[in-house]
Amino acid sequence: MNNTVHHVRKAFLEFFQRHDHAVLPSSPLVPHNDPTLMFTNAGMNQFKNIFTGAEKTEMKCAATAQKCVRAGGKHNDLDNVGYTARHHTFFEMLGNFSFGDYFKERAIVLAWELLTKEFAIAPEKLSFTVYHTDDEAFGLWKKIAGCADERILRVPTKDNFWAMGDTGPCGPCSEIFYDHGKAAGEGEWALNADGSDRFGERFVEIWNLVFMQFDQRDDGERVALPTPSIDTGMGLERIAAVLQGVHDNYDTDLFRALIGASQAESRVVTPESRVSHRVIADHLRASSFLIADGVMPSNEGRGYVLRRIMRRAMRHAHQLGCREPLMYRLVPTLAGMMGEAYPELRRAEAVIEESLRGEEERFKAMLDRGLKLLEEASGPLARGGVLPGEVAFKLYDTYGFPLDLTEDILRGKGIGVDAEGFEASMAEQRDRARQAWSGSGEKAVGQQWFALKERLGATAFTGYEEEASDAEVLAVVPDGDEAYVVLDRTPFYGESGGQVGDTGRFAVNGQAVAEVLDTQKPLEDFHVHRVRLLRQLAAGDRLRAEIDADRRAAIRANHSATHLLHKALRDRLGAHVTQKGSLVAPDRLRFDFSHGKALAPEDIAAVEAQVNALIWRNTPVQTRCMAPEAAINAGAMALFGEKYGEQVRVLSMGAAGDQWQVTSEESRHSPPGTHYSIELCGGTHVRATGDIGLFKIIGESAVAAGVRRIEAVTRKEAFAYLETRDEVVRQLAEALKTPAESLPERIAKLQEEQKKLARELAAAKKQLALGGSAAAAPQAEKIGEHNVAVRLFDDLAPKELRGVAEDLLKSSGADVAVAATGFEGKASLVAAVAKGRADALSAVTLVQAAVAALGGKGGGGRPEMAQGGGPDAALLGQAVEAIRAALRT
Repeated sequence: MNNTVHHVRKAFLEFFQRHDHAVLPSSPLVPHNDPTLMFTNAGMNQFKNIFTGAEKTEMKCAATAQKCVRAGGKHNDLDNVGYTARHHTFFEMLGNFSFGDYFKERAIVLAWELLTKEFAIAPEKLSFTVYHTDDEAFGLWKKIAGCADERILRVPTKDNFWAMGDTGPCGPCSEIFYDHGKAAGEGEWALNADGSDRFGERFVEIWNLVFMQFDQRDDGERVALPTPSIDTGMGLERIAAVLQGVHDNYDTDLFRALIGASQAESRVVTPESRVSHRVIADHLRASSFLIADGVMPSNEGRGYVLRRIMRRAMRHAHQLGCREPLMYRLVPTLAGMMGEAYPELRRAEAVIEESLRGEEERFKAMLDRGLKLLEEASGPLARGGVLPGEVAFKLYDTYGFPLDLTEDILRGKGIGVDAEGFEASMAEQRDRARQAWSGSGEKAVGQQWFALKERLGATAFTGYEEEASDAEVLAVVPDGDEAYVVLDRTPFYGESGGQVGDTGRFAVNGQAVAEVLDTQKPLEDFHVHRVRLLRQLAAGDRLRAEIDADRRAAIRANHSATHLLHKALRDRLGAHVTQKGSLVAPDRLRFDFSHGKALAPEDIAAVEAQVNALIWRNTPVQTRCMAPEAAINAGAMALFGEKYGEQVRVLSMGAAGDQWQVTSEESRHSPPGTHYSIELCGGTHVRATGDIGLFKIIGESAVAAGVRRIEAVTRKEAFAYLETRDEVVRQLAEALKTPAESLPERIAKLQEEQKKLARELAAAKKQLALGGSAAAAPQAEKIGEHNVAVRLFDDLAPKELRGVAEDLLKSSGADVAVAATGFEGKASLVAAVAKGRADALSAVTLVQAAVAALGGKGGGGRPEMAQGGGPDAALLGQAVEAIRAALRT
């Protein structure tokens, strides 16, 4: 068989497909079903709820090639990447899974057949470990592989017993090892007395078979599972190395291509650069796939881990001597190698390139300054020394150096870092920040609401069900001409999740007693109304709280449209699109999302059309309250680190939304196609998509690196926007005396005529400036060894100066010409040197002298012609004198 990484992946999946396994796509690197997990780090992650029994499935067995990242938390390979043969931040895990269909014997038979027949690995090269009490697995390997007892080791340590957590499904493992031979390094197939191995670099694990057969109880007892399951994992990079006859994963075809691209783009191929190219190749994969799955570099959570990975690679690029961004130039090679297996990589290619380039450009300036500080601080330290923690913290705080980057830089010098001192400095900074904040008004207000909630308890929100509620006043907090009012229950939505707070009125017996200007939710389940009092209110008063229903209807439409927009953007641009912020107001909506470049007009049109198609289909919009686990299993996206209560609100929209049903009793994936969009959301929404009426995008812009913003309107605002545009078109058609449908052609013709007239006017101005004829050209003056022609203008456009300078050289017979203009108050000049004299005299030198006199910066070009300028046209005379002085020297 063809042993490239691509073909090995393909052969694995096709083998299990032939053996009745459903081949499923890789789940994203951002887990949708586990908010406690930073990144997907194993093939079984997407099946976790099936294994625990929380999710029911008709599927009996499956096979996947799963994208994985291990670069944070418990599973962190970052520090070792580049220095070892098999450590990676990103890797692919091949796996086959049985959900009660087959167990140990079938799993071992399939593994043996794949390795020895499909992959044609020599049986004598394979050895096995089993858990020390797993006699069944030991016997099965003897029977199926026909191997001697000494090739099966009984391991007593937890390395050969897998558990999902302190409780739940667990079971023994059996690991398959490949013998790379004595040439790979020291190692023997044996265990030490404590159960640790002596395998060294020679014997490398390639596949782990997990036999989930027990349920771990709280009391420590293990009982047999009613339906034992299989979970296996094989590193694609490791098995590819075996099949390609190499010991080092970085010597496989995929890594050779990436390392080769890094060498070609950096133009550095030396033994000393080996580690750097390996780091760049590995980190390029991790960074690119994370960005493709919607993670963007930031200072927190997943984004911070991504930034650490990117900056570690960028430091190695800097170490290679690259002073311009490197990593983004390698993305096409990666997309070419892996884009067929992972189409999201190609869809997000432009976003990945832009994000890498932007991050590298931002980090470059900090890196130069930070490395200088690090060199000064570490210079006096001998090998084996330790960099003070406060220095490492300054590098982090001031120059953006993560601690592990500093450790990685100093590793080559044999210098350590005081990690405890670093953490102490970090803690001190947090304390200073808290102390600086403690006296602020914001803190005082916060404490006030904490105290009120503690005394009054939570307030009930009734706004999902009604637009007016009878309520009791719990507290009134005066604030000048206004007041803050707390009710025991309220239909007013407090600003949160991007949705603005409701406005309206409080009434007693039908008469308004307060105008509600805004509603906030400073604490969970605690609503505060900012009001203008029309009469006195006191705790204990009864009133009717009435929201502005028309305003709420507009907000509902905009909020539901935001969900449709999010889905349409993901469909059009790719799965890397994730929400980065939003504003849902009555007159507009604003949606910030991860994407690396401006949307093309056709993208905007397609997204707009898709949203309107869903609106005009008028499908039901359903909101369900359910347990977070049930919502996540139904496909709603969970946010890493987010704390969810016992119940969450889940919004589903789409053509078959009325068929989508998930209850806490039946937690399962909804069937494909039963909903268009499903998200966790606590906001207020329309009852059917048709209530949105019309959706129109009115703006698209950049917010930050890798983040774009769309502004849009719906309902009446969208109609008003189109009416205004229609009126503009009508007025243009009337002014240009042409039908509206002919405006593009008419405007194009006018633009061409304008360009022609502009060219003619510029030529006329130039001729006029030169005096109308060559005879009027100035006489060249002798300055030093040069004949020099100088011409000053009052309002000649700077772009004409080059042509004027060339004409001066020809018409005056000079070997140096200077043309200068004071245009719109600013000084611009061009110096030209005859070609025969450019070797001895550079126009760049003359212009730089003039720019210095003008108080400007820079000035450059070629030896034959250069240009520069300054902010003050009044200094042009001094600039010309500076050129004359330069010619005399």
